[in-house]
Amino acid sequence: MAASIFSTSQPAYAGGDDTQDNASVDASTSSNLNAPPAYDEAWSLVKKYALDQRYNGQDWDEAYTKYLGSISSTSTDEDRIMKATSNLVGSLGDKYSRILDRDSYARIQKFDLIGVGVTLMPDSLTKEIIVGAPPVQGSAAFQAGLKVGDAVVAVNGVDTVGRTAFDIIDQLSDDPNAGSVTFTVRSGDEYRDVTMKREFLEVKNPVTYRVSETRSDGTKVGYVRVSEFNSLVKPSLQAALKDLEEQNVNAYILDLRGNPGGAFQSAVEIAGLFMNDKLATDVVDGNGVDLKFRTTKDKMAIDTDDAVAIWVDGRSASASEVLSGALRDNCRAVVMGDRSFGKGLVQAVYGLKNGYGLVLTVAKYLTPGGTDINKVGIVPDVSKEDALPSSPGFVPFLGSDTSKVDFNDVRARMKSPMCSPIE
Repeated sequence: MAASIFSTSQPAYAGGDDTQDNASVDASTSSNLNAPPAYDEAWSLVKKYALDQRYNGQDWDEAYTKYLGSISSTSTDEDRIMKATSNLVGSLGDKYSRILDRDSYARIQKFDLIGVGVTLMPDSLTKEIIVGAPPVQGSAAFQAGLKVGDAVVAVNGVDTVGRTAFDIIDQLSDDPNAGSVTFTVRSGDEYRDVTMKREFLEVKNPVTYRVSETRSDGTKVGYVRVSEFNSLVKPSLQAALKDLEEQNVNAYILDLRGNPGGAFQSAVEIAGLFMNDKLATDVVDGNGVDLKFRTTKDKMAIDTDDAVAIWVDGRSASASEVLSGALRDNCRAVVMGDRSFGKGLVQAVYGLKNGYGLVLTVAKYLTPGGTDINKVGIVPDVSKEDALPSSPGFVPFLGSDTSKVDFNDVRARMKSPMCSPIE
């Protein structure tokens, strides 16, 4: 299943939500750091940010020596260094935490919501927005010479003081087709404006939609399929919902079957297209820090009275479950289908200075109602047999037949006195 690309008190590749600490790890976190930089970086990042602060029952200082072996700090044997680093990370026993080679790290740019290959986050001391990790090699940020620790004091002329990286992503999403973005950057005492081309390489539009039927009772149904939560999902879904609203659609199917997830931030942002200023999810990291993510204000794309049904199956995971849980627990949607995959863990993606990447499980999330769905999944309100087409979702049209969905029941469930939105 795809990782939920994320950052809270951890840096993350996709640009961050509410980041608080510097992605560049100070070697002073341990007195025994004497390995090649990539190994030291990975060890330090795991020590500081891993959700499992017991490190799979290991003494993490002892693990440092065990997996380093005889490799010296001056070694140039990259294959050997990165194999040792992979073994170190693998000792956590977490199937989601791993080392990415340069090509794999570059490919994960499809989750880059800014589009220039840079991680933004607040400095742990000054709270200024800074470049938190080395830019992806070859990206616009890399070519512009941005460095770890550079302060980004404005984005497109808007001051960043008091804002999070999540706020900046939301600012840029107001003009999703903008081909460039300008950062005002401070390096030391020097200020400069850097205009960079936004690119979302080889990213396919994950949204397809159509008006599926018009019923005799006046219900006009819009079917929307989301295949992945990549960098295009929010603007694409926003445009689809706008078009369907203009066609007087008043009931929606949001088909997340087979959707393995993607960028955590996207799921939270998309929830804001359906509900205004509500708790979307509750995230807890390995240090016990509890962060509550709310949807945006005044960004809804559909009418508050429009009925919404979400289709899920056993392959709906991660960000799909974040969105489903957010809408269901806030009485904004009814979930239908099979029990979802059950991935309630969040991964951050860190850029290492040699161009490799580290994917690390850094947090778990709860639905707004406090449900931990990890290894459990989201249990549908309505079974597949009662509401979904008999054909699977990948069969065009037949797999998107909406005729079995009882939207009167959906509306009744959404407005039931037994269902109270989470404030």
